[in-house]
Amino acid sequence: MHLPTLPLAFLMGMSPMELFAHGGPIMWPILLVSFIAITVVIERLMFLWRENAHREPEVVEKMLEKVENQDITGALALGGRSKDYVARIMVYALTHKDHSLANAFTRAANQELNRFQQGLAIIDTCITAAPLLGLLGTVVGMMNTFGALGTGDIAANAGQITGGVGEALIATSCGLAIAIIALLPFNLLNSRVEEARHHISDAANALELILKKSGPANCPRVS
Repeated sequence: MHLPTLPLAFLMGMSPMELFAHGGPIMWPILLVSFIAITVVIERLMFLWRENAHREPEVVEKMLEKVENQDITGALALGGRSKDYVARIMVYALTHKDHSLANAFTRAANQELNRFQQGLAIIDTCITAAPLLGLLGTVVGMMNTFGALGTGDIAANAGQITGGVGEALIATSCGLAIAIIALLPFNLLNSRVEEARHHISDAANALELILKKSGPANCPRVS
């Protein structure tokens, strides 16, 4: 059953359900993309909130002080009680320092950064897919419009013509809106990844400087 169409002048006065209905079948994949984007964004924001709540930079500083005082056991004990991701990296690196401190630090750092980067590819895909789906809806809507024009009786098919144009406009605007809205948290999450990378790099440089004081033999590069 074909849904009744409304004049273009009244498109902005539609309810969300009416806009969805008049947007055509392409609105279903657009809705799915928006649901995925919202779900991932909420999960990532909750992850960042937990990580920020567990941050203990003072513990990292105390661990570095203990390493500088040659108290590796004390540093490990201090870091083992912390949920700070930088402290976890340092615990792993110091635990495996007899084999390769640099490789251990790099491995632990990559694991932590991967936790921060999870979901970003999905959000990026949603940002790219949403306007493309809107463009597809535009093409479908305009095809319906030209199909109605091809019948020759424009006055009789005026509702179908305006409905096709309305379908094109609704699909395009929804796709663009989803992409624009998702872009804001995407950039925020990317900035938090870079911030985490900075904290890890700072800890690596600090650890390297401390180890240099103990002599070149004990100074593998960890940055």
